[in-house]
Amino acid sequence: MSATESVFQQHVQSLYSDHHGWLHSWLRRKLGCTHQAADLAHDTFVRLLAKREALALDDLREPRAYLTTVARGLVFNHHRRQKLEQAWGETLSALPEAMAPSAETRAILLETLVEIARLLDTLKPKVREAFLLSQLDGLTYQQIGERLGVGERMVKKYMAQAMLCCLQAGDGPQGGAAGAQTDGR
Repeated sequence: MSATESVFQQHVQSLYSDHHGWLHSWLRRKLGCTHQAADLAHDTFVRLLAKREALALDDLREPRAYLTTVARGLVFNHHRRQKLEQAWGETLSALPEAMAPSAETRAILLETLVEIARLLDTLKPKVREAFLLSQLDGLTYQQIGERLGVGERMVKKYMAQAMLCCLQAGDGPQGGAAGAQTDGR
């Protein structure tokens, strides 16, 4: 382990020992569940460890504000996943028992839905809406343009941006949607 990594881990350890209890309490108030709060507090510090190159922990003037920002993103993701799980459960319960997928297939499909939702969240609202209108509702570019109040040419740009994001996501974690934020006028 290099000296830089050792110093970084010491800073994370110090941050953890100084603020974990406070963060857990803050998350417990937000979520109403001590177990979920413990999981997200843990995940907050895991995120810090994952960002080791981009983060100078010794320079943090307001560590609780920083931890809160990271934790809020995790809470948002947690709520989004809960909504997806609920919708997925309702969809499954509407299926005849003979058509219901296995538990393993259900878990794989749920993870896929979560990843698709994360990917769609990286798109600007109009780009996302144009993509969904095209892919789910089967609307033409002209119909999408009428709904969004833009020309067909702009719809083509939106679709190109959405498709680029999909292609980058297909390249794996390094080529994922994080860098695919689009200009969605």
